Amino acid sequence: MSGAPDLPLWAALLVSFLVLSGALITLIGSVGLLRLPDFYARTHAPSLGATLGTGCILIGSMIAFSVLQTRFLVHELLIAAFVTLTTPVTLMLLARAALYRDRVERTGSAPDTDPEPTELS
Repeated sequence: MSGAPDLPLWAALLVSFLVLSGALITLIGSVGLLRLPDFYARTHAPSLGATLGTGCILIGSMIAFSVLQTRFLVHELLIAAFVTLTTPVTLMLLARAALYRDRVERTGSAPDTDPEPTELS
């Protein structure tokens, strides 16, 4: 049996607004992935959509389950922390890999990663 009929009207409206907002933000980020012109611009839209959209959905979930169980539930805070920490790190690693690939294609060889140390005078 579902507990959704026991959800008060104010909570149902707030949860539905947050979940729909999160889904819309994530959809906009996904469309940005398809529409933006180059790789570097394409990485920006989904990362923002994933972070903000997931945040809205998780806040809605926290409200719904906290109201239904009459105690504050914070399991979703762990999910939010992991998404918030891993999304920018993944974006940064992808951008660095693409930058390295572009340098290799432009110069024809891998850039020197260990330059000669210079003397300080």
